[in-house]
Amino acid sequence: MNKLGLIIKREYLAKVRNKSFVIMTFLSPILMVGMIVLIAYLTKINDSEIRIIAVLNQSDYFSTDFATTESTAYINFKGISIEEARDSTLSSGFYGLLHIPDNSELERVAGNAFFYTKEAPSTAIVDKLEDIFQERLRQRKLIDLGVTAEEYAAIDNKFEIKTATFAGEQNLKGLNEIKAIIGGSFGYLIMMFIIIYGGFVMRSVIEEKTSRIIEVIISSVKPFQLMLGKIIGTSLAGITQFGIWIISASLLLLVVVYSFGVDPSGLSEAATLPSDTVAQMTATPAATDTMQLYAEELYKIPWLMLISFFVVYFLLGYLIYSSIYAAIGAAVDNETDTQQFIFPIILPLMLAIYVGFFSVFSNPHGPIAVGFSLFPLTSPIVMLMRLPGGIGEGGVPIWQLLTSIAVLIITFIGIVWLAAKIYRVGILMYGKKPTYRELFKWLKY
Repeated sequence: MNKLGLIIKREYLAKVRNKSFVIMTFLSPILMVGMIVLIAYLTKINDSEIRIIAVLNQSDYFSTDFATTESTAYINFKGISIEEARDSTLSSGFYGLLHIPDNSELERVAGNAFFYTKEAPSTAIVDKLEDIFQERLRQRKLIDLGVTAEEYAAIDNKFEIKTATFAGEQNLKGLNEIKAIIGGSFGYLIMMFIIIYGGFVMRSVIEEKTSRIIEVIISSVKPFQLMLGKIIGTSLAGITQFGIWIISASLLLLVVVYSFGVDPSGLSEAATLPSDTVAQMTATPAATDTMQLYAEELYKIPWLMLISFFVVYFLLGYLIYSSIYAAIGAAVDNETDTQQFIFPIILPLMLAIYVGFFSVFSNPHGPIAVGFSLFPLTSPIVMLMRLPGGIGEGGVPIWQLLTSIAVLIITFIGIVWLAAKIYRVGILMYGKKPTYRELFKWLKY
């Protein structure tokens, strides 16, 4: 065990002292925040473009329906033909031309209207125009049925139902989706770090094997100890990097909270609100800013529990996959030969991300979400997508969480045992490209 400790220390120090590791540890949070800010800035610039649409309205309808907004401006053409309107629109560089023909019936006017553009128009623009026509047609039909304009205006108000829990706590729209995205982000981090740090283990084994230094090392260390030492040492380096990132993310979160004008004192108060009636809770939005409400709900997420289980699932998931990476590194002579083995490893991770997102978003307690959160090769990702909803009533049942961790531990022991058999034989194999049949034979040695 003393030798195992030395190997772990050697691998850990080799990783954390690496210049690229140090640079990326402190630079990555800045790059991530910078990328988010850049995307937001570019999106704002892209959305700030004003599309100008020419309107040739030859009917007696829609005279006041096309109002200029922040993103769309309307210019009215009068007293010209459709051909002249097209030429003028093209020469002026306008986005498009909306032609509303003349007719005494509103339905015929709307049915014969055309929107001309130089190329396929934006779906958002078309939807806006269709909404204008749809609104006027609906209004006309109701008026024909005897509904006055004032009555129509009264019934046209958009209805939003108020929701709350049985305890009287207000529910916010999209909160479940936000929680799933938070859990998915943790799951995505696990996938990326399994791939990155698993690759580190594999390349380290290949490097020592090709330089023949491995022959000197295993003369005093058992192959199993060497493999386990590499895996644990690299995982500790990953945890160190995660710890620094969590601290950096917490500081950046405080900056974001103050930037958006969220009152931090109100967050702790929201977490301890008494269980009043639903009527009292649903009256809150009128007096409280929406951003503050969402911040309060996000504050209630069990972050400490989530981060703790993130570390647990990261370690167990990483130990499983890095054992496979180490076995592959021992079986090949160069990194090129690893390509045939890498895809079957990455496939469960990709499956966990995509299937997990679809299943957890729609039904976090459905059979697909539960099944993938228990299957050991996908549970580190899918279970973390479900955990932001909490543990116990309304969240992940305790038995599912404990079963998932137990299965991961058993799987880790089994895979390490199998990987050690491949590692023990393959570490001294040179000059031969291994196949799946060859690896199966090594398991019998």
